[in-house]
Formats: sequence, C-alpha cells, structure tokens
Amino acid sequence: MPRRLEEALARARQLVYSAARFDEGVWCMGRWRWLRRVTVLVGVTALAACAQQPGGGTGTGLPTSGIYKIGKPYQVGGVWYYPTEDFDYNETGIASWYGPGFHAKNTANGEVYDQNELTAAHKTLPMPSLVRVTNLDNGRSVVVRVNDRGPFANGRVIDMSRRGAQLLGFEGSGTAKVRVQILAEESRAIAAAARQGTPATILAESQGPAPKPVPRARIEVAGASPGPTTGKTAAPGIIDTPVPPPATVAGSVVDGRFVPAPVVAVLPVQGGHENLFVQVGAFGSAENVARARARLASIGQPAVVSSTRSGKLTLQRVRVGPLDSVDRADTLLNQIIQAGLTEAKIVVD
Repeated sequence: MPRRLEEALARARQLVYSAARFDEGVWCMGRWRWLRRVTVLVGVTALAACAQQPGGGTGTGLPTSGIYKIGKPYQVGGVWYYPTEDFDYNETGIASWYGPGFHAKNTANGEVYDQNELTAAHKTLPMPSLVRVTNLDNGRSVVVRVNDRGPFANGRVIDMSRRGAQLLGFEGSGTAKVRVQILAEESRAIAAAARQGTPATILAESQGPAPKPVPRARIEVAGASPGPTTGKTAAPGIIDTPVPPPATVAGSVVDGRFVPAPVVAVLPVQGGHENLFVQVGAFGSAENVARARARLASIGQPAVVSSTRSGKLTLQRVRVGPLDSVDRADTLLNQIIQAGLTEAKIVVD
C-alpha cells in the first residue's frame, strides 16, 4: 500500500477511534493503524470501558514521566498476549512504525508519545525497557525506550517511533526485517527509576518480582549517628534516591525519563537473514510437533521441522517457508492463526 494512502487511512481512523489504550487487559478502541488486515469487532462492553478511561493528552492522572508497568494478559484479534519481565528477550521479526496520528497522545504507561524520540511499542515487554533494534538488511542499529503496547497487526514484532524508522532506514518502506534484543541491566535501571513514581496499587498488580536496580535505588540507613533528641523516636527507614541513567547507553533525562540519543551503530549482519518463515511454535515433545503438522496439513501447508537449542533444551521448530515477501508472510500468518494456531509468528532466519 502506498505510504501516503496508508497515512491518510491512519488519519481517517483517528477521527473514529480514541487514542490507544491497553490498561490491565481491558482494551479500548484506538491505535488500529496497523490492523488493515484484521477485522476489528468492538462490543458495547469495550465502548463503555473506553468511555470510563481517560482520553489522550495528559489527562491520565499519571506522571508524564511514565510509570513502571507490566500489565495483565490481554486478547486482540483472537490472539492472547502475556506481558512479562523477560531480560533474556532476543527475537527476529518484522518491525513497523507509527507517528503523526499518535503524536502527543499518552502511551500505555502514561508517557507522552513523541514521534521524534527513540521509543517503541512492544506487545509484552515491561514498560519502560531499553532494547536494541537492528535492521537485518543494512546492519543499522539503535537503542529505543519501550513505553507503549503494540503493534497489534499480526506478524509485527515491534512498532518503532518515526525517528527510529528513519534512523534504521525503513520510514519509506514501512517495514523492515529486524532483530530485537533487550538490554537487561539498562532496562532494570530505568525500571527502578520508573517504579519510584508508580502508584503502589499499580505496582502490586504487576506480575513478577521487582527488577533489581543497577545501581541500587534505595539506601538502607544502618548505624547512623543519633541526631538531636526531640521527644520522638525516629523509626529506621529507607531513603529513596534518584536512580542515575544507564552509563552504557548515550542519552539524556527528559521530563524525568531516560531517552536514548539518536546514535546509529552499524553492526555486521551475518548471512542467511533474508529468509522469512511463519513459525507455528518450538516444541519439546514429538506429540505437539505432530499436532502442529496435522493442523498445517489441514489447510494445505507443508511444515518444515528443524532443531534449535534453548538453554539446555533441544526444541523442534515447526515452520512454513521460506517465503518471498512480507505480504506473503502476512497472508499466510493470518490463515494459520484462523486455523487455530494462534501462537504463530513471523521470524527472520
């Protein structure tokens, strides 16, 4: 689809839908620029939920520096997503980007989206996180701050800001083959900073243990010399101190949040990353492999099975491909999801 037509459609949808909202598993209308291949069914319950949610802009009641948030599992287009802390995340896939229709709107963790900053939306990673995104076609690589949920088109692994797409070289084409790798220690550090401004009720609902900041964000007071006596007993406490930004990533603190600098690294890209596959899953049991192959056979798709290592485990990947274009991969992925294999995804190998 021509880029200008795509942008025009995005602006038209913006007149109908409110700003994107994914809040603890209840989804509201909006942020559907990427769903041009997916039928969106919006019920009365979702409409009522949206009416009760704060709108775009800065009226969320949350700090504009954002909060720390994982969120509950949620479903879009028949596919379930399970947000979690995953400091080993390293995936390939197709990146897209979003921009003018959402500029200055609130992100899923309360920040204000700026299409000219290096930020991104991801379906499951904690907000905020820092990830390195590398274009597998040209080796260009940037670090971005994950502060939003999305993209919700099947087959997209990350949604970059407009600036991120420009630096990676795919603003014009709209998509790119990428690798997305979380920066574990740096993500723990900015998560610790965000937690300081997050309401306790939201923190309590986040899955998983609190990430350990590097360096520590709280200083235990032990063995301090006593001060003047005032008639009151001073309870031992913990002093909150600001968490310094990551020293290993160039960037600056803007409105209380760390934003990576527009620094482009050119990394060597190994050969063999031009092939697209739809991966149904990676299974540890022959029975699950057989089920997946049978389901694919029922829709006329032959499966390719190959081994891979995940830690100490040997898994069998069930795939269809290689495929000659992103459009072909998108069409096939939607067909496979409709056949009930809802965990299928597009990978680059």
